[in-house]
Amino acid sequence: MLDLLIGDPPSLPHPVRAVGALISGLEKRLYKEERDSDEENFARGVILTVITVLVTAITFLAALFGAYYAGKAVFVAVEAVMTFYILAAKNLKDEAYKVYERIAADDIKGARYCLSMIVGRDTASLDKDAVIRAAVETVAENTSDGVIAPLLYTALGGPALGMCYKAVNTMDSMIGYRSERYEYFGKAAARADDALNLLPSRLAAILMIAGSYILGLFCTDYNGRRAFSVWRRDRRSQKSPNACQTESTAAGALGIRLLGDASYGGKIVTKPFIGDDTRPVEAMDIKRAAVLMFITEALCTAAILLAALILIFR
Repeated sequence: MLDLLIGDPPSLPHPVRAVGALISGLEKRLYKEERDSDEENFARGVILTVITVLVTAITFLAALFGAYYAGKAVFVAVEAVMTFYILAAKNLKDEAYKVYERIAADDIKGARYCLSMIVGRDTASLDKDAVIRAAVETVAENTSDGVIAPLLYTALGGPALGMCYKAVNTMDSMIGYRSERYEYFGKAAARADDALNLLPSRLAAILMIAGSYILGLFCTDYNGRRAFSVWRRDRRSQKSPNACQTESTAAGALGIRLLGDASYGGKIVTKPFIGDDTRPVEAMDIKRAAVLMFITEALCTAAILLAALILIFR
């Protein structure tokens, strides 16, 4: 509820920013400009990954234990705030809507800038349709990484486990690239992120398909049958085992084509298209993707609450 109400105000301190600072500090100490062997770079990346996760776990567990001994009310409040920090649905929606608003105002330059805040690709040369597709893609992808996976891990192990997941996900976004610098140094973080998202990404896709069917009952903008069909066909289109799970589902649900070649750091990365080009993309697709994200989150939350009730009253 806190996430849906206030999201991630920039004025509030955020533990993920502290995790990012920890990762940056460790990288400066562990990575050497004079290139080590690939094996040594990989070993240093493993050390960074282990230290980051351990520091995150110990810090959050210590805070939770301290709150527990301070009293039940304090513990519940601290646990709720920690969980709020782990989720990112409203913030993702707000950032995507900034792109929509710039496009609606016919400000393509502003739309590119707003998009650059939420994607890793180069945005300077993107046309209007490419900006829209990229915004839809990031909302769809982060429905898994920023919403469903954190929900699941927090439900399983409390906010300490949820924040450990966020730490791994943050490492992947910072050093998990296939570049000269990070090919081996960031491999441990990237592999850990792949492993942690293996089940959540697939569950997120299934819930998104269910959400597409539900939305399709009230609005012709969504098609559950097409979402399922495109997901089955295109979910393994990328090298990453998880990348296309929710993206392919969103493409099918909305009846648009996503992905394709993109530029990262001035280098073109070839990616196959996913979805069917049944109609041109339009700015409203960004809002439609956000609605799909929220109903997916609602279904996941309902499933977690149902499981909790069954465990309590069995």
